[in-house]
Amino acid sequence: MERNRSAARVWGLLVGVMLTASAAEARQVAGVQMPDSLTLEGRRISLAHMALKEKLFFKVYVWSLYLEQLPRQESEAIATNCVKRLHFRFLRTVRKDQLVEAFRDGLSSNSAMRTPAMQEHLEQLLSSLRDVGEGQDLVLTYVPGGGLQVSGDASGGLSIPGKPFADALFASWLQMHPIFSR
Repeated sequence: MERNRSAARVWGLLVGVMLTASAAEARQVAGVQMPDSLTLEGRRISLAHMALKEKLFFKVYVWSLYLEQLPRQESEAIATNCVKRLHFRFLRTVRKDQLVEAFRDGLSSNSAMRTPAMQEHLEQLLSSLRDVGEGQDLVLTYVPGGGLQVSGDASGGLSIPGKPFADALFASWLQMHPIFSR
């Protein structure tokens, strides 16, 4: 009987340790769990921030920012030539026209987006978008030397070469959603 109790305690301790280890490897917001780190292109990126986006009283999506190097300031996060990722997990159905409007609104105040080349890239991005359902993703990843990769269920997939468009996109996002001390 004592042996069974000891085994049960050991088993309970082992399960507790395993659950704690799992929790340490991921973060959760509004029921969406994202890993603390990922490996992309042979590089490790870490979860720098995760937040819920609501419109009126509706939960729309959880967004996550992954960075290869964790900066102290927003300007460092944008300027550094390292792997960066914005990951959106949708909590409700969003139509393509709603996504397009949200991108246009979010990028309209960024003066860097007003050049013809940037406008062309923006139109490519917008045309790649599609309707997205609950639990589906939109992933925007900048890879040095490879440009911006647009993937996930909310996009038909797209690659935009170079760093300027990715910088403008990340700058707009981080200015609208400040996560670094100013």
